[in-house]
Amino acid sequence: MPTAPATPGSRRAWLTDGPVLLVAVVWGSSYLATKNITREDTVITLLLLRFVVAVPLLGLVARRALRRLTVREVCGGGVLGLILAAIFLLETYGVVHTSATNAGLIISLTMVFTPLAEAALNRTPPSRSFLAAAALSLLGVALLTQGTGFTAPSLGDLLMLLAAVARTVNVLVIHRLPAVRDTDDAALTFVQLSTAVAVFALLTPLGGTPPWNLAASFTGAQWINLLYLSLMCTLFAFFVQLWAVRRSSPSRVSLLQGTEPLWAAVIGVALGGDEPGVLGYLGAVLVLAGTTWGRRAAEERPVTDVRAQPEGADIREDVNVRAPSRGGTVEEQPSGA
Repeated sequence: MPTAPATPGSRRAWLTDGPVLLVAVVWGSSYLATKNITREDTVITLLLLRFVVAVPLLGLVARRALRRLTVREVCGGGVLGLILAAIFLLETYGVVHTSATNAGLIISLTMVFTPLAEAALNRTPPSRSFLAAAALSLLGVALLTQGTGFTAPSLGDLLMLLAAVARTVNVLVIHRLPAVRDTDDAALTFVQLSTAVAVFALLTPLGGTPPWNLAASFTGAQWINLLYLSLMCTLFAFFVQLWAVRRSSPSRVSLLQGTEPLWAAVIGVALGGDEPGVLGYLGAVLVLAGTTWGRRAAEERPVTDVRAQPEGADIREDVNVRAPSRGGTVEEQPSGA
């Protein structure tokens, strides 16, 4: 029998919220962990190693559900896996060329871009409060990328912005792809990650460093970073996500996971030595305020698509549950390299 959702303020709610908040912290730290072990010539190889560690373990857990997949569902998961691979490439190259703080905050714009894109597709104008929140977030990103003075945004900043757009596309495709609408979460994630592994394996000859050479060159600390990205930022986050959504509301889970940019900024400054400067700190505050305000405005006036949803379903809550994130997890994407 399904567990009744925990009500806000109850002891059970906090027992559920704690692990979800930990996932947000883990994802926020993933930018710095990625930056610590990645160079421009090792991005593709690192992604291949990270996924190769995670996929077999996920396959063991999802083995029964995998037997029930249809050809149509496998093809749908493959399409999503191609998009996921593009997201990881943009994010990881972006992290290499910008600070961990900037990366975590810029990618949070997905939470603003997605409702805007959904409204455009459904020809339903967003509320004025949401538009104001979106403008505040964009202003924050503009200030954040300037550091101590007004300069052109770095290549990494632009790549993270493209990654936020790609995540938005991913959410919209998942929500409108009938082939995967009823697919088991673990099985779908396995197909997505496996597809991404195939993409990275094909691209490895272009990546510079062969996987075996990179693995052999890693120090103990670098292997700890890689295993952290594979096991904590991917598998742990995935299972906590599924566990929490079944015991709480998707909106509540999404709100807690939305603190990820805050943790990315805190960890980047405290442990990574990032120095955003006065303008950067102001921009960070505006991004956090804008994305939080935007999420609440979207919740007050959810955008629905009757063509893609069963009668009475809430598109916002479905997006929160089904959109793959960093590490291929199934959730609202915000975040993490």
